[in-house]
Amino acid sequence: MFEYPENLTYPFGNYISDIVDWLTVHWSGFFDGISSGLLWMLLHLNDFLTWVPWWYFILTVFLLAWQYKSVSSGILYTLFLLLICTFGLWDMTMFTLTMVMASVLISVIIGIPLGIVMALNKRFEILIKPVLDAMQTMPTFVYLIPGIFFFGLGLVPGVISTIIYALPPIIRLTNLGIRGVPKEMVEAGLSFGSTKWQLLKKLQLPQALPTIMLGVNQTTMMALAMVVVASMVGVEGLGLEVLTALNQIDVAKGFEAGISIVFIAIIIDRLTLAISERH
Repeated sequence: MFEYPENLTYPFGNYISDIVDWLTVHWSGFFDGISSGLLWMLLHLNDFLTWVPWWYFILTVFLLAWQYKSVSSGILYTLFLLLICTFGLWDMTMFTLTMVMASVLISVIIGIPLGIVMALNKRFEILIKPVLDAMQTMPTFVYLIPGIFFFGLGLVPGVISTIIYALPPIIRLTNLGIRGVPKEMVEAGLSFGSTKWQLLKKLQLPQALPTIMLGVNQTTMMALAMVVVASMVGVEGLGLEVLTALNQIDVAKGFEAGISIVFIAIIIDRLTLAISERH
């Protein structure tokens, strides 16, 4: 009476396992193509970031902060980056930035069109909202499972998992921004004979841009939040330093890598918000 009957249980997970096995066998060429293309982009982006002199990178951040925020902000961000240099984690930081930048770029390319479709199609919005809810509430470690099954270990599955985790904010906020355009402005555009494409391009997207940029900011923050989790599938960078420090119980190493992630997060968060507010 107090226990659920065992004969009423059913292993639905076996169907998922069968689907994954089928995809792994029959779609291996597709996944290999994605892996090769993504890896090519990541390696070239990392080569570029490591090729840029450290002082030039820091100077660029200072000038951006000076232009869009204030001189004091530029000095503060410069000190943050110099501290990372003194920790000896500059190359690791560039590798982490490679993963974050690639993940955010792909998330934006996928997310903004989906957000536009959500805003313009009520049925699609009803269909995709539960999917976005599931993506945002699922434990972060679960995102590593499809990446490992289809792409093995290394940088590619880490980026794929990060994209899945960081995608919902840009979709939701793009949808919110376009729906938030005043109806009077939309009606005025239609009365002047604008087509739906002209209305979207010249009115709705420009008006929704601050909200969309906020979505890009949130996507970037969520991508940074996956840095340590992604290191569990072999992704190098600051996340791997944190994981190694945890395994070795090395407080100093963990603090340096952890505070470096915080510094990068603060710089990206403040700069992206300042740039979006200015435009």
